[in-house]
Formats: sequence, C-alpha cells, structure tokens
Amino acid sequence: MSPEIFQLIYDALLETLFMVMSAAFLGSLFGLPLGLFLATSRHGELLSAPLVNKGLGLIVNATRSVPFIILVVALIPVTRAIAGTSIGTRSAIVPLTIAATPFIARLVETAIREVDRGLIEAARAMGATPVQIIVKILLPEAIPSIVSSLTLAVVSLIGYSAMAGTVGGGGLGDLGIRYGYQRFMPDVMVAVVLVLILLVQGVQTFGDTWARRVNKRIRH
Repeated sequence: MSPEIFQLIYDALLETLFMVMSAAFLGSLFGLPLGLFLATSRHGELLSAPLVNKGLGLIVNATRSVPFIILVVALIPVTRAIAGTSIGTRSAIVPLTIAATPFIARLVETAIREVDRGLIEAARAMGATPVQIIVKILLPEAIPSIVSSLTLAVVSLIGYSAMAGTVGGGGLGDLGIRYGYQRFMPDVMVAVVLVLILLVQGVQTFGDTWARRVNKRIRH
C-alpha cells in the first residue's frame, strides 16, 4: 500500500477513536445514573418509584430493540438539529450516544443488582439512608462489574462506529466501504479489519486490567 493509504487509515483511526470515546463518555454520563435508578427504583427498593421505573424501562427496551443502522437513519432529523449536519464524524456521535445510553444503563443496572443484598440489609439495620447505601455500598461493590460493562460498551461502540461509516459517518468503516468495497481495493479492507481487531483487543485488555485493579477481592 502507498503512504497515502497509510495516512488515510491513520486519519480514519483517529476519527473512529474520536467518535467512540465521545459517545462512550456521553453515553456513560447519561447511562450510569439511569442504570443506577433502574436498579434501585423498583417496588420495595431503596428509591421505590415503580411507575417511573416501568416507564423508563419501556423506553430503554424500545431504544435497544431498534437495529443501529435503522436508528442512524431514523435519527437524521435529530442529528441535523443537534450537530448541524447528518454527515461526518461529529454527526455520528449523536446516534452512537443514543444507542450507547440504554445499553450502558442496562449493564449498570445488572452490575448493581449483583451486589450482595445482605450488605444492603445490614446497612439499613444500622440506619443508613438510601443515598449513603448507594454511595458507600452499592457503587464501590459494583465498580469492577461496571468497569467490565463499560469495556463491553466501548467494544460495541467500535462496531457501531463502523456501521455508521456506511452512511457517511466517517472513520474506519467509511474508509473500508469507500476504498475496500466501492473501489475494489481488498488490501485496504483487510487493513481496516486488522486495525479494528487490534483496537478491540487493546480496549478489552485495558478494560480487563482496570477491572482487576479496582476489584478488592483480588490480591495484587
């Protein structure tokens, strides 16, 4: 491959990283509190609000049910209103964030629910408030699972970003489609796939290491 192609792959990699990291940050910003609320707002839970819980649960399930490529197309008016355009890496962050938020919320909800209920009951017996239980027990105990969940979300976002490339979202997916498929350059397609594999491996390794470091049950 020519130096120009290497430069294109490098630029596309930076675009993908920008899209994925931005969407992961924004998705975590909305998804973490949403997942925490879903885990603690069922009937009889710390922040019991069953009707709100069911309503939010329906919205989360509905958003997660839509295939990402359809979500990208359906959100074009919203994307244009927020980003000013529906083409490019900046615009792709909008559907990526909307797809990541309910995904992260459900993963965080599961992580919180895995915390031993005996700890919650013990804290209640000692007079701890719901907020104290959440801050001092639920979140610290669930951190390793939350880190693993965020790693899974970032890996999924890398795949989503490649799909966004098929509708002009930029990044490695866009490069693979334009050069590897439309211009019949299989070497570019192979290079894009290899870069995506390495990217996923790097994210997974970093996430696993981070999860082990914050896991108090593992001696380092």
